[in-house]
Amino acid sequence: MTVQLEQQQVLVVDDEPGILAKVSLLLASSDIQQVITLSDSREVLPYLRENPVAVVVVDWVMPHVTGGELLQRITTDYPQIPVLVMTAMGDVDTAVSCMKEGAFDFLTKPVDPNRLVASIRKALQVSDLGNQNRLLKDYLLGDRLRFPDAFEGIVTQSKKMRSIFQYIEAIATSRLPVLIAGETGVGKELLARAVHRVSGVRGPFISLNAAGLDDFMFSDTLFGHKKGAFTGADSQRDGLISAAAGGTLFLDEIGDLNHSSQIKLLRLLQEREYYRMGSDLLLKSDARIVAASNMDFEALRTAGTFRNDLYFRLCAHEFRVPPLRERLEDLEPLVQYFVASFALQQGKPVPAVSPNLIPALSQCSFPGNVRELYNMVHHAVTCNEGGVLDIGDFPGLKPAPARSIQITPGENPLISLFGRFPTVVQVEEYLIAEAMRLTGGNQTAAAEMLGLARPTLNKRLKHDRQ
Repeated sequence: MTVQLEQQQVLVVDDEPGILAKVSLLLASSDIQQVITLSDSREVLPYLRENPVAVVVVDWVMPHVTGGELLQRITTDYPQIPVLVMTAMGDVDTAVSCMKEGAFDFLTKPVDPNRLVASIRKALQVSDLGNQNRLLKDYLLGDRLRFPDAFEGIVTQSKKMRSIFQYIEAIATSRLPVLIAGETGVGKELLARAVHRVSGVRGPFISLNAAGLDDFMFSDTLFGHKKGAFTGADSQRDGLISAAAGGTLFLDEIGDLNHSSQIKLLRLLQEREYYRMGSDLLLKSDARIVAASNMDFEALRTAGTFRNDLYFRLCAHEFRVPPLRERLEDLEPLVQYFVASFALQQGKPVPAVSPNLIPALSQCSFPGNVRELYNMVHHAVTCNEGGVLDIGDFPGLKPAPARSIQITPGENPLISLFGRFPTVVQVEEYLIAEAMRLTGGNQTAAAEMLGLARPTLNKRLKHDRQ
């Protein structure tokens, strides 16, 4: 699924068509593509009412509606839109007047191209961050997702994870890098793919694991090489950054990069330019960078093994994925999902999940997180020959200690125990398992506790194991 989002528009207003043409060409060559030009200043306010504009650039002296009048109206009616003023009058009074009216910047004609591009880029970033803050506030207050289908592959009931989904939607339109932190196995790549889907970019999602790559391998894999660049380079290699054009490049385990590779990546992030190995041809990149690591960046930066400037480039947007032990409410839906998936893959009937299993799994620390749970359930389903998946199917797993249940007046004790209203079979399985646990496996004592004849209990236990 690809989500289509509106791109940031730059509106340039000047009564001289020649200046509009030059500015449009300059911005297009600087990778600022969504540029709209108007030569009649009377059309500006109607256009703003109908279109999502991120930045406005206006000439100060124009017929019909002056730049000063437009500046006043835009800053009043659309305070979220930065306004840049261009004028042939370079006097201090005009500049001061513009800034007092709320202009984002004041540029004197003939405008320096580099300053114009830099000022517009800065204004776009300010506009982008403002939009993200407003969206994030709306999401957090409204607890809603605009594009829930983008996260359909992530099984969760956690409020912490839902907050991450909302944050991803808030930064969707940004092209700045994203840094994802989290322990091994928490699902960082799944969330990186969600960032890609929600962004609505048309290009592909390309992934590179940087762990264990020396500088040569990293450079060759990412940037590619020219034919003849080194011994064995019999043909040109375009590299993954080229393959990710118009899309997303996911760099996993970014904390493992050596110093030389960090410098090259920093240049790519700063200039959005790179060279293939052995080539003098400067290439541009429009791929969005999403990076991830299970390392502590503060410790890496303190030790001097990770550059501060690279870190601050990467963390324009940053979030941490909580480990599974911090979102145990996800245990049951994940187990149910994995059980059904593995049973289907193996052509088996889907086994029921014993009510004792989830409380027992809740005692685990899961250093490998969701990936560890995945492997545990896969082994259990593969080895299970009965109709119920229980603690015995998980090597080393121990029953959860008995817990006292605090029941508030009017609350159903069954719902307090199971988290939902259970079936008769689930209640029966739970009572039998608890009686066997409390009696240390003594069937005679357990049968007496349950009010059953011992042969009846023995028959039930055999049935559960089948």
